[in-house]
Amino acid sequence: MSYLQPNEFVTKLVDAGEAKIYMGTRDTLIRAFMAGATLALAVIFAITIAVQTGSFLLGALLFPVGFCMLYLMGYDLLTGVFMLVPIAWLDKRPGVTLPRMLKCWGLVGLGNLGGALFIAIFGYLNFSMGGTEVISAVGQKMMEVGESRTVGYQEAGAAGWLVLFLRGVFCNWMVSMGVVGATISTHVSGKIMAMWMPIIVFFYLGFEHSVVNMFLFPIGLMMGAEFSLYQYIMWNEIPTVLGNLVGGLTLVGLVLYTTHVRTQAKKTFS
Repeated sequence: MSYLQPNEFVTKLVDAGEAKIYMGTRDTLIRAFMAGATLALAVIFAITIAVQTGSFLLGALLFPVGFCMLYLMGYDLLTGVFMLVPIAWLDKRPGVTLPRMLKCWGLVGLGNLGGALFIAIFGYLNFSMGGTEVISAVGQKMMEVGESRTVGYQEAGAAGWLVLFLRGVFCNWMVSMGVVGATISTHVSGKIMAMWMPIIVFFYLGFEHSVVNMFLFPIGLMMGAEFSLYQYIMWNEIPTVLGNLVGGLTLVGLVLYTTHVRTQAKKTFS
């Protein structure tokens, strides 16, 4: 069968989480760098489509191409390891300790940031002809998004921080479903289809993805958007990262692990 049963693919997810702990530092950083860069290019692709066609839905429908490419290459996003590594820790896999899990998250996050910033620099140069021309329409749209998703949240105060956190939670609910999708089929076409569906949902609904934001907000700052680095970190990235962690771990990782691996005893009837 090309489709794996839940108890089979959840075991594969636990195995994958364990493997992240044992991966060498160099390999972790390189794979994470390429994941951040690939996802950032997909953001440029989707926003370019939306601006040129006037249809954000079309951009959202095609954005998952970046997610599919990076996971088929075996690259790692912070949002993915937020879900994978904890279930290997809960399963008491040998060597999977809390300090090593935190180190893994840190390395993947650092690599993602490096890749996102690499594409942000390219994007700034591309949208301004090396800084010699007015920012293009696509660049202007990115600046608008950056301003609305920092200043807009800040103006709402605590309610804005709460909404940001919740959008991060729901984002990684969908994104982690995409990570799961990469394991439920033995065929490439099945993997792509399973990954594509939840990623469309997260992107079209405007949920907050920490790695996407590592690209979107720095490029906005480079192009002169009207928000500060402090506003980006405090009024977007921190609550987004926390929400991504909670969403991926609780709504996907723990749910699948507790109901398909560490299951409750079956009912008996007299």
